[in-house]
Amino acid sequence: MYTHVIKRRPSKKIYVGNVAVGGGAPITVQSMTNTVTADYKATLAQVQALEEVGADIVRISCPDKGAIESLNKLTKVVKVPIIADIHFHYKRAIEAAKAGAACLRINPGNIGSKELVKDIVKAAKDYNCSIRIGVNAGSLEAKLLEKYKEPTADALVESALTHAKILEDEDFYNFKIAVKASNVFLMVDSYNKLAQACNYPLHLGVTEAGPIVAGTVKSAFAIGQLLYNGIGDTLRVSLSANPVEEVKVGFEILKALELREKGVKIISCPSCSRQGFDVISKVSEIEQRLSHIKEPFTLSILGCVVNGIGEAAHSNIGIVGVNKNDNMVYINGVKTETVSNEALVDYVVNLVEKQIKLRSN
Repeated sequence: MYTHVIKRRPSKKIYVGNVAVGGGAPITVQSMTNTVTADYKATLAQVQALEEVGADIVRISCPDKGAIESLNKLTKVVKVPIIADIHFHYKRAIEAAKAGAACLRINPGNIGSKELVKDIVKAAKDYNCSIRIGVNAGSLEAKLLEKYKEPTADALVESALTHAKILEDEDFYNFKIAVKASNVFLMVDSYNKLAQACNYPLHLGVTEAGPIVAGTVKSAFAIGQLLYNGIGDTLRVSLSANPVEEVKVGFEILKALELREKGVKIISCPSCSRQGFDVISKVSEIEQRLSHIKEPFTLSILGCVVNGIGEAAHSNIGIVGVNKNDNMVYINGVKTETVSNEALVDYVVNLVEKQIKLRSN
């Protein structure tokens, strides 16, 4: 089976709680809640939903005292490490560290002075927090905008390295960096330049990527291109959608590049008049019913024999439409039996679960 081994950029390893980022650790998938953080029950429910779909790290916004109170409760009951997102109020960062945040996300351009950043670093040290320097094309420092006239890759990288130097001067190295932009070319160029300029772990993302279809395409293009070239240690897909969808898309990007296998990978055809069953509806139902599976597994579902048999040869389970009533079943490339259209969905779900259970015994 054809494959391509991606050589990842060497980077320092840091920890966000108990999750390793960089240094060859598995690339992690993050998301961010969109509830009012002060609404503890709503925020907890969303964090738990993100945990359920496999988010490695979850970020929550901490703009006020109410948010810090919720954070203090959350960190005591959830398993996933929580990043406190801080924009303007350096005191919120200090309070978040005390409240159990595993990481503090700060946009240095919004914090204010170097002295305030130093206060945040001290809190991170005192409470064993990592930091993410989050540079964004939409909130660059005024002096850099004056120098470069507009957000450029060089401007984003200069901002990131300037603030990295502040942390380094405070003998603090437990941090990662992001240089995000909504323009995919600016984003890719910025990360490429930053990757050459330092060895800190990099958090990838197209900021404000848009609604689910457009945002998925932009993110897959930009993040996927960087990952293919070995750049990136953790990622977030930013969508105007349920945050759960961000995690799903993030893992699909990693699965497509064979950088991380998680859950069922479905290989299916777009369908045509040759199909022996309604491919689109069957695949949709099977995908939903197998969404609880976390172990890597390859399932091919093809409507006819044109490409179906070839795909089945390389899948853990393959389903190939033969006619309008019967479908061939392959297990690890070996034809075993046929199944009717009527029984197809239940049969496939049960067979996948059975095969996974056999693996674990």
